[in-house]
Amino acid sequence: MSGGWELEVNGTEAKLVRKVAGEKITVTFNINNSIPPAFGGEEEEPSQGQKAEEQEPELTSTPNFVVEVTKDGSSKALVLDCHYPEDENGQEDDQSDIFSIKEVSFQATGESDWKDTNYTLNTDSLDWGLYDHLMDFLADRGVDNTFADELVELSTALEHQEYISFLEDLKGFVKSQ
Repeated sequence: MSGGWELEVNGTEAKLVRKVAGEKITVTFNINNSIPPAFGGEEEEPSQGQKAEEQEPELTSTPNFVVEVTKDGSSKALVLDCHYPEDENGQEDDQSDIFSIKEVSFQATGESDWKDTNYTLNTDSLDWGLYDHLMDFLADRGVDNTFADELVELSTALEHQEYISFLEDLKGFVKSQ
């Protein structure tokens, strides 16, 4: 990842941490269930002249991710729950964001579990001006389209690594008596 992010991986969960100007930015994501389901029906069957392998789409991992921003000396963290929209075909121009913010809340720093009792703002009902400011806020801290692209590459690599490891474990488990 460009931008000076430190990576920690714990099983299927990954954490990226970056410290900038009195702030700590933490991005966490889990690769489980991060590969969108393959859509298609009978019209996607390979024609007689094509090989089945040519029809296989490349599997990419697009996990939901959480951005947590804490300021030095503060007891609160601003938490932004982000995701990759499922319909990427609807994006016409290059200026559109490849990820979006789903929810925003404040959580106590140092808490391992976030409380459901804290107010959570769903961005569906949010003023677009404020939403744009939140996206700018993230971009100023290194969470922008470039970051989101690199996160997909990183997550995809981690998912493939875990998948291969899983298949090896499965093979060993099934073969053992």
